[in-house]
Amino acid sequence: MTMWNDFNDAEPQSFDLIPKGTIAPVRMTLKPGGVDDEGMGWTGGWASVSQETGSAYLAAEFVVLAGDYAKRKLWTNIGLYSPNGPTWAQMGRSFIRAVLNSARNVHPQDISPHAAAARHIASFGDLDGIEFLARIDVEVDGRGNQKNVVKVAVEPDHPDHARLMGVASRVSQAPAKQVAAAPTAPPAPAAITQTAPAWRTSQTAPARPPSGPQPTATRAPVTAKPSWAQ
Repeated sequence: MTMWNDFNDAEPQSFDLIPKGTIAPVRMTLKPGGVDDEGMGWTGGWASVSQETGSAYLAAEFVVLAGDYAKRKLWTNIGLYSPNGPTWAQMGRSFIRAVLNSARNVHPQDISPHAAAARHIASFGDLDGIEFLARIDVEVDGRGNQKNVVKVAVEPDHPDHARLMGVASRVSQAPAKQVAAAPTAPPAPAAITQTAPAWRTSQTAPARPPSGPQPTATRAPVTAKPSWAQ
C-alpha cells in the first residue's frame, strides 16, 4: 500500500497543449486591474496597465466549455492602449467586436440597427462572463515556452458556429449574463488614434478626467494621445 507521504510512484505530470487551430466554446472572465479613465470611457476598474511597457489592456481568462478540452483554462491580454501607436488598441477592438458577434449571433457583415446595437456595450463589465466560440492558438511567451492563447473569436459566418455554440449553451452551468439594454441609436464609429489616458500623467496620482470639453454621454471618444501618456 502506498504511503500518503511517498510520492515516488505517482504518475509524472503531463499537460499537453491544445492543438493550434482548435475551435471550442469558451467563457471569458476579466481580472480587474483597477485602472479607470473617464476620458477613455474606462470605468469599473476593469483595465490593467503594464508597468514595463505602459500599455493598457484587459486581463482575460478563458475556460473551455465543451469538447475534448473542456475545463481547460487559457489567458490572453486584450489591448486597449499602447504608447507605441494605435495597433494594439485596434487589435483589441477588432477582437471584442468579433466576440460580441459570436456571442450574440450577429453576422460580421450585418450593418442593421439591431446588429449595431448588439456590438455596443455599457462597460467592459458586459464582457465579464460572456460565452462565445474561439479559435485556440499557440504562441511563445517571453521565456521561450509555448502556451495556448485566444486571439480570434469565431463568428456566425463560420459553418460550425451554430452547432458548437449550441453545445456551449447546453453545458453552461452559469446563468447567462444580462445584456445591457440596446441604445436607441448606435454610436457613430470613430477612428482609433492614440489618446493618452489620464492615468499616464502620474504614476501615483489618481486618474482624473482630461481638461477641455467633456465627451457626450453616448460615447467616450478615443482621440489623440491620452493626457496620461503625454
